[in-house]
Amino acid sequence: MYYVNSEQIEIRLAYLSTVSESLSLLRDNLSVDSLLQRFALERAIHVAAECVTDIGSYMIDGFVMRDAASYEDIVDILYGENVMSTELYELLTPLVKLRKPLVQSYYDLSEYHITMNRLAQQLPEALNSFKNSIIQYITIELGETK
Repeated sequence: MYYVNSEQIEIRLAYLSTVSESLSLLRDNLSVDSLLQRFALERAIHVAAECVTDIGSYMIDGFVMRDAASYEDIVDILYGENVMSTELYELLTPLVKLRKPLVQSYYDLSEYHITMNRLAQQLPEALNSFKNSIIQYITIELGETK
């Protein structure tokens, strides 16, 4: 029997929707010269990476998947356990790789702005797909209906 912390997963999935909506607003109005927009984009992408890795950690623990050796490994494990599609995996991997510079080199992210701008175009839909994939996996594995 699995012990899945559904409450914590649901909290983060709900916030992931807020992050997705924020990224949608940013991508539609993104100006590379705007300090505020650049800062908001960095924060939104950072929080998206945190949500994905937090949810992934809860999934790995709850469904007794192999232990993750790194943040990137969390996405690898979820993909290996068929929680997400290849397309989604290929979008979330660069997101999670940005986590380290966003946390440790936050004072100079200029070399990452092209990647962040590209992700901003794709992430809103990808985060919604991730949310749906998580819900579907939990529903199937636990035999629950929502």
